[in-house]
Amino acid sequence: MTQASKKIAIIGSGLVGSLLAIYLKKWGHDITVFDRRPDIRNVEFSGRSINLAMSNRGWNALREVAIEDEIKKIAIPLDKRAMHVVGQAEYYQKYGKEGEAIWSISRGVLNRKMIDLAEQEGVLFKFEEKVWDVSLPDAKLFTGETEKGEWQEYQYDLIFGCDGAFSRVRHKMQRRSRFDYSQDFIDVGYKELTIAPNEDGSFKLDKNSFHIWPRGKFMLIAMPNLDGSFTCTLFMPFEGEVSFESIQTKEDAKAFFKTYFPNVMHDIENLTEDFYKNPTSAMVTMKCFPWTYWDKVALVGDSAHAIVPFYGQGMNAGFEDIYALNAIIKKHGDDWETIFQEFEKERKPNADAIAELSYRNFMEMSSKTADPMFLVQKKIEKHFAAKHPEKWIPVYSRVTFSNRPYAEALAEGDAQEAIMQHVMKLPNIEEIWDGIEVENLMLSLL
Repeated sequence: MTQASKKIAIIGSGLVGSLLAIYLKKWGHDITVFDRRPDIRNVEFSGRSINLAMSNRGWNALREVAIEDEIKKIAIPLDKRAMHVVGQAEYYQKYGKEGEAIWSISRGVLNRKMIDLAEQEGVLFKFEEKVWDVSLPDAKLFTGETEKGEWQEYQYDLIFGCDGAFSRVRHKMQRRSRFDYSQDFIDVGYKELTIAPNEDGSFKLDKNSFHIWPRGKFMLIAMPNLDGSFTCTLFMPFEGEVSFESIQTKEDAKAFFKTYFPNVMHDIENLTEDFYKNPTSAMVTMKCFPWTYWDKVALVGDSAHAIVPFYGQGMNAGFEDIYALNAIIKKHGDDWETIFQEFEKERKPNADAIAELSYRNFMEMSSKTADPMFLVQKKIEKHFAAKHPEKWIPVYSRVTFSNRPYAEALAEGDAQEAIMQHVMKLPNIEEIWDGIEVENLMLSLL
């Protein structure tokens, strides 16, 4: 299929906006990307960027436009979790089968690179140009210095909203009749911290691990950067006994790290400083429908389906949107109305599924990892999966190391959970967990 060249505007120069620009440019369209912010390539990073975990779906989307190898140069493969549990030596959990890994990438470094690659394709970027209004029926957009000042009008054939969870484009669509919209904040916030490299530039922690310090209601994670540092994220309730609110002074912060994260002691000064300097950010699940308006406007990525980051799939899901959209374009050529309808119909159930999985993972990471029966259940699942890899693919592997639909991973996970509910009711399951009785029960229930 070929496509007639269209004038297309993309709102948002983040990861999804810049990748979409590369894809659409390859179809021969004339692409302009608008962003209200300055060019990220000239900006110091702000201390709000969780490192990203690129997994199969993300790489798949980059491979399709031949930029996978270029991006791998700025990423570090992580093939395991390193668990830092109080009172135990650090231990490792392999992620998947041999050779399976997620890749740590700094959001800022990746975003700069993607904009460079889009410009090389001939995409035009307009930074510090705020879009105040969008006329949906005729794909016009209006930009200006201020909401009340002079506006400039631009006419396009199509507009894509890639402007994140609080999208301006979606805001305009929300005013239409029968537009469904919900947003749900969790009562946990996050703050970015840094562990600096050793004097000689080497890593202070294992470089090929995703580090987790689970502490019940709160946790710290750390992912490596190319310069030997780690970007850490502290997830913690906003209010309550141990919370962002309860840490008021530098002394409080110091005591907090000493008490709960003894093995990051050598970085305590640095962590305490970051704690005060960097903002505390909120996390939201955002759902809406429809994602498109006629053959004129479509939402892609977070502007259509923002999720909490506990599965590391936000960027991967956004990139997969673009990969899926591209496959649909191949089928329908110039029929943008059909393309848009098929796109939202295919992606919406998958977006809802990864939102649900991410939220559950948050519940699991914060509370269940400390529950002994939950750990027995995980041991049984792992043991069974090792013996019967074709019969039991863990949900994590389905999400992270496959390209099968998210909705399928959710459904299969629910089916597995129902089986495990039966298994966990067996008397003295803690003693017989790796025995033949458990295995046979699971085989019969499958």
